[in-house]
Amino acid sequence: MASLSKPLDTIRPHYDVVVIGSGYGGGVAAARLAGYGRRVCILERGKEFHTGRFPDKFQTIRREVQISGTSKKFGPRDGLFDFRVGDDLDVFVGCGLGGGSLINAGVALRPDARVFEDPCWPEEISSDGLLEQGFERAKRMLRPETNPQARQLTKYKAMEQASKPLKTPPRPAEVTVNFHDTINSADVPQPACTQCGDCLTGCNVGAKTSIALTYLPLARQHGAEIFTGACVSHVERDDGGWRIWYSPTDTKSDDGDGPLTITAATVILAAGTLGSTEILLRSRENGLALSDQLGAGFSANGDIIAFGYGADIRVNAIGVGEPPKAETDMVGNCVSGQTRLNEDGPLEKGMYLQEGVIPSGLSPLLPIAFIPKGAVLGAAQSLIKGVYEGPFSRLHSFFAVGHDSAAGRIVLEKDRLSVTWPNVNEQPVYQRVDTLIRQATDATGATYVKNPLAAPMMREKPLTAHPLGGCGMGADGKKGVVNHKCQVFAGGDKTSPDSIHPGLYVCDGSIMPRSIGVNPLLLITALAERAMTLLAQDNDWHTKKPVRRAAPVPAE
Repeated sequence: MASLSKPLDTIRPHYDVVVIGSGYGGGVAAARLAGYGRRVCILERGKEFHTGRFPDKFQTIRREVQISGTSKKFGPRDGLFDFRVGDDLDVFVGCGLGGGSLINAGVALRPDARVFEDPCWPEEISSDGLLEQGFERAKRMLRPETNPQARQLTKYKAMEQASKPLKTPPRPAEVTVNFHDTINSADVPQPACTQCGDCLTGCNVGAKTSIALTYLPLARQHGAEIFTGACVSHVERDDGGWRIWYSPTDTKSDDGDGPLTITAATVILAAGTLGSTEILLRSRENGLALSDQLGAGFSANGDIIAFGYGADIRVNAIGVGEPPKAETDMVGNCVSGQTRLNEDGPLEKGMYLQEGVIPSGLSPLLPIAFIPKGAVLGAAQSLIKGVYEGPFSRLHSFFAVGHDSAAGRIVLEKDRLSVTWPNVNEQPVYQRVDTLIRQATDATGATYVKNPLAAPMMREKPLTAHPLGGCGMGADGKKGVVNHKCQVFAGGDKTSPDSIHPGLYVCDGSIMPRSIGVNPLLLITALAERAMTLLAQDNDWHTKKPVRRAAPVPAE
């Protein structure tokens, strides 16, 4: 597929809409608003990755890693794999055109209906029926399906064995992966999944239905202009509209070569939980009145990444890549099976346990990572036999998603973003997950090992790939940062509680007012679809214009 993005120096000074970020929320906003005839600009801080060009070897993956803490930052500012290291917990997010959809497992789940019974949500979310329409639209675009060969996979059979003491068998997981050749909802050809297992470092086959293959091409077809390598600092009011301050991402210092600006009538913040919250925190520092709830309500969504080392049975949960780096039995997509636990119990005790895959490019790290865990013999054997035989062929990878109290806070300290959550390790969800994964690993003769990949650099503490909150929805500005339409409240305690900033929206995981207990991609997409429907209604945009096929930018 030809490039979607344009050179940053061709950006215009003004647009009807500027969308900041290009993940699930940003992709929806850009495609729908461009389809309504708006002149749309998308600003993405990361790079554009073409199918077949994702890093698939350790040397190339290492060059795409950025690690930042409260005082230091390592790696390229536009690195695909973005680790945020904190004192209390760590966060992993994607950075590139398409956002987290580039490097996630693509698990598409609806939250338990009881999630929306929590009074933290604005009443309209449950009452007006538009969220259901949002889910329908999201599914039509992303087309989640189950792997038709899931039950034949070695790792799925290992999950069946591991789930026996949990009294609930696994089921194939619905994922945004194509398992047959197709033309997708944006008229982009996608080949069938080759079952290589490298979903988490970017799909080099093109089978994973990322935002870069769906909503963004659709936005481009409708005339949206897409720019990568643009890092937004803050926004401010400007003659009834908005001024967006940004700088090139590849600038060597934080100060850069001086800020650049563009203006827009409408701004959609969709830079992810950390990115959108950071932009609004900086905007507040520059005088924009915002709710006192800004930054509050951070949730790790009960995430746990863990391993079962040295099982009695073969697991085969290490990717082989495309073309295959090893001859082995079929690996499958990253998450082919999952077990739903405590489905009929209290909501806060419900969770999903999912089997996962270590991408092939990270496999050289495994012997090193497990040595601190006492697996010296296994590490030595793997150096002789390789990771596809010996002890690492019997390594379980587990992802757990559940519910936490959403009591964290995102703050700016010395001009750097951090997440604070004292005693987060004491969240009940982590004790429940520990117990369940120990039971699962015991059932296959494996030893439960908490995330060894993070331990050498970052200490053992919670690591989430599903950060939520910081700009949570609420009934008014005293209870939330945005309303049910995703419009940003203008102060809360300092103004009328339901006063909003006209033309300023947030559409990403930051608007979740609580944990949701599932991988969040489907709900983020559905809420963004809902918000864009309401935005169109408020502005009397009823008829979409015909698709205008923009001239493609030649691929490099």
